[in-house]
Amino acid sequence: MVAILGYSREQIFTAVRDMYGAVARAPDDHFHFPVGRAAAEAIGYPAEQLDQLPATSLEAFAGVGHPFSAEAMQAGDTVLDIGAGAGNDALIAAGLVGDTGHVIALDLTRAMTRRIRQAVEEGGHHNVSVIEASAERLPLADGSVDCITSNGALNLVPDKRRAVAEMFRVLRPGGRLQIADVVIRRPVTVDCSEDPRLWVECVVGATVDEDLLAMFRDAGFEDIRIIRSVDYFAHSPSAQTREIAASFGAHSMELAMARGEHAPGLVRHWARRLNPVRGVRSLWRRGIIGAASLGLALLTCYGTMAALGLLAAMGAGVGLHEGAWAAAIALFAVLSVVAIAPGMRYHRNPGPVAVGAAGALVVCYALFVDYSLIVELTGFVILAVGVTWDIHHRRRTQARILGVQGAT
Repeated sequence: MVAILGYSREQIFTAVRDMYGAVARAPDDHFHFPVGRAAAEAIGYPAEQLDQLPATSLEAFAGVGHPFSAEAMQAGDTVLDIGAGAGNDALIAAGLVGDTGHVIALDLTRAMTRRIRQAVEEGGHHNVSVIEASAERLPLADGSVDCITSNGALNLVPDKRRAVAEMFRVLRPGGRLQIADVVIRRPVTVDCSEDPRLWVECVVGATVDEDLLAMFRDAGFEDIRIIRSVDYFAHSPSAQTREIAASFGAHSMELAMARGEHAPGLVRHWARRLNPVRGVRSLWRRGIIGAASLGLALLTCYGTMAALGLLAAMGAGVGLHEGAWAAAIALFAVLSVVAIAPGMRYHRNPGPVAVGAAGALVVCYALFVDYSLIVELTGFVILAVGVTWDIHHRRRTQARILGVQGAT
C-alpha cells in the first residue's frame, strides 16, 4: 500500500470522489474553492467560450486555470481531457477539433461523468466520449492521442509520476499537452493523516512548481513553457483556504509542452532525478538543509578523525592540513546557522537562530582558539538543539495553519 503524508491511495481517491461528487450533485453549495461561471471568468475563460457551454456543465465548473491559452489543439485531433469534471473543457475541445476530431472526457468521479454525458446528449456532441477512470491508469492504447488537456486534476492524483508517465505513453510522438494545475513553492512536511479530505480541500496534494516541471522533463516531455501563473486562491470564498495558500505559496500554473520522440533511458532518467543540485534545493525548501549542513560538519570532523585513526592502525600514514580541516568544519557549522535563519520569517521565533549561532561560535572557539574535545562536542550539541528547534517550529507552524493536531 502506498501512503503519502499518511494517506493511502484508496483514502485519497475516496476523498476526491466525495468532494467532486458533492460539486456535481449540488454546485450551489459552499465549497472552499470557486465554482461555476464566475469562477471560470475569474481565471481567464473568455465570455464567448462560456456562452457556448450548457448550464449543466458550467454551473459545476471547478477548474484552476485556462489551459486553452496554450492553443495546443488542432482540427481533427484526438484529445484526452484528464480530470474532465463536469465536461466544460471537453466541450470546448470538441468545438476546436471539429467533426473530424474526437474528445475523450475522463474523470474519476461517477457523478461528474454523469453530468458530462448529460451535457453531451443535450448538446448533440457526437465527437465526445466519456470514460470513468484514474489518471494513473489510462485505459487507452500507446500513442493513440494527439493532444492532452487537464485542468486542476494532477494535484489530486496520489502517484503523480505514474500519471505523467501515462500521459507520455498515450500521446503520440510530438503530441501536445496543455495543463493548468495547482502548484506550491513550499512543500507540506507534516503528517496530515488525521483528515484525508485535506488532500482535496487545501494544497496538500500539490507539487512544488520546480518539481512539477522536472517531473515532466524526467518523463520525456520537451519544449515546456509556462504560459501563465494565476492567483487562483485569491478567488476562494474561504478565508482559511486563502491563509493556507499564502503560507505555502500556492497558485495555479498553465503549461504547454510536447511529447519527445522517446522516453529518456534509465541512466539518463536517474541521473536527472539524482542531480545533487536538485537534492540541495529540495532540502532547502523542506527546511532541513540546516540539519544536512550539521551532518556534514559532524562527518567532516569525526568521520575524518575516525578515518585517520583507522588508516594509522593499518600502518598507513596520511598527511592532513589541520587548518583546512578546521576551516571545513567551521564552514559547515556556520552554514547550518545560515540555513535555519529563513525559518524566522516563517515561524517568527528567533530562538533557534540564536541558539544555533551560539553553538557555531563554541565550535569555532574550540577549533581556532583553544581546542577541547568537550567544548567542541558541547558546541555541536548546542548547534543541534538550534537546528532541531527550527524544524520543530516549522512543522508546528504548518500544522497550525492546516488545522492538524499532533503533527509536530
